Amino acid sequence: MSIKMVMFDLDGTLLPMDMDEFTSGYFKMLAAKAAPCGYELKSLVKAIWHGVAHMVKNDGHCKNEDAFWEDFVATFGEQAKKDKWIFDEFYANEFQDAKQFCGYNPKAAETVRWIKDKGLRTTLATNPLFPTVATQTRIRWTGLEPEEFEFFTTYENIGWCKPNLDYYREVLRRTGLKGEDCLMVGNDVGEDMVAAQLGMKVFLLTDCLINKSGEDISRYPNGSFDELQVYISELLQA
Repeated sequence: MSIKMVMFDLDGTLLPMDMDEFTSGYFKMLAAKAAPCGYELKSLVKAIWHGVAHMVKNDGHCKNEDAFWEDFVATFGEQAKKDKWIFDEFYANEFQDAKQFCGYNPKAAETVRWIKDKGLRTTLATNPLFPTVATQTRIRWTGLEPEEFEFFTTYENIGWCKPNLDYYREVLRRTGLKGEDCLMVGNDVGEDMVAAQLGMKVFLLTDCLINKSGEDISRYPNGSFDELQVYISELLQA
């Protein structure tokens, strides 16, 4: 068997979405939740994006959660530490309504289960910018359950982000596999296809393609979920 595990990205891959529409919509919901504590939409969104950038630069010296809140507190002051419960409560509750800003493709859950039926392991290699509860919610929006993946990354359990290769190295370490044992499936050329540098096979899902650098995608196996299944079948027969 040429591969042992399939790693999936989530947003834009298993979960169809326009990232700008999704973030704009759910940030407004978060701002409404945080408004009674003095947070205003424009400054809150700016601080969140600054905190995201801080997580993306994280070098593994701390978890992404700590990196984000360190940056957030630097912006809003020590009081922000006491307000963390607002954000935790939001992701556990109101965030579920952000499903309206996403699409749905039944082929996503169907393909993951088809892969598992083939005897392959599945991991969710989603960029770890969200807390666990929000990641579990987004998984369920796809028609899957969190338990259908043996591991998924969140901002509490890892200290790197895509496209840092150390992110992928850490996922490989936790799964006990080598790069050549895995197939990485994602929609973002810059964040997901870099896994090939570690010897992983890659597949670019083009339904919600992100290609910020305008790279020639013909160099990667690519297409829809149907074409992904064909590609995996070919790998298993090789």
